[in-house]
Amino acid sequence: YIARNTNETKIQVSLSLDGGPLDLLPADGEDLNNDGLRAPQNQTTKTHASQITSSQQIWIWTGVGFLDHMLHALAKHAGWSLRVRCKGDLEIDDHHTIEDTFLALGSAFTTALGPRAGIARFGYAYAPLDEALSRAVLDISSRPFFVGNFDFASPMMGTLNTQMVKHGLASWAQSAGVTLHVDVLRGENDHHRCESAFKALAVACKMACEQVRGREGEVVSTKGVL
Repeated sequence: YIARNTNETKIQVSLSLDGGPLDLLPADGEDLNNDGLRAPQNQTTKTHASQITSSQQIWIWTGVGFLDHMLHALAKHAGWSLRVRCKGDLEIDDHHTIEDTFLALGSAFTTALGPRAGIARFGYAYAPLDEALSRAVLDISSRPFFVGNFDFASPMMGTLNTQMVKHGLASWAQSAGVTLHVDVLRGENDHHRCESAFKALAVACKMACEQVRGREGEVVSTKGVL
């Protein structure tokens, strides 16, 4: 469980990389975003970005609907159980909400992963969504770096500024301590382009975090540390 509180945002994140049951986020006042959007108090109630199954528990509410949708896709296809709640200064814009949500999610990823030993370390994936195709390549290296190529045609997707996709993923890579390359290779629809990128990242994360049989406790690095 991670709580990140600033003058601009208040964020709670609970993450299990293996899915399964996940404790509810602690109660947090009125659960209001500053623009007046009220998050449901009952985290078992189905929302636009929630999915409770026998293997995963996903519940996300940031006040930015398209961000919720992308985090839902990320968690679902990575096999995570994930709960996220953010109250941000959306009366200004979506910048702080998205940046800080990804920073908190990166910290939660690092905490959930634990010692970087015995894991595959590298992950890569292609993911299509209709006409769109994206590639994600991940190294759990403890050397944060991000390169992304999205080329969105429109400035907005819903209430999300498309510039914040790249900045959000860069923030996640920094906080998670990973090297990450994400490229949208083709596609005409911005929604499809973005969602295919998050799905590719999800599958790459799942691959990189897998425990390798016979390498239990072994650090996959010539330096001996990650």
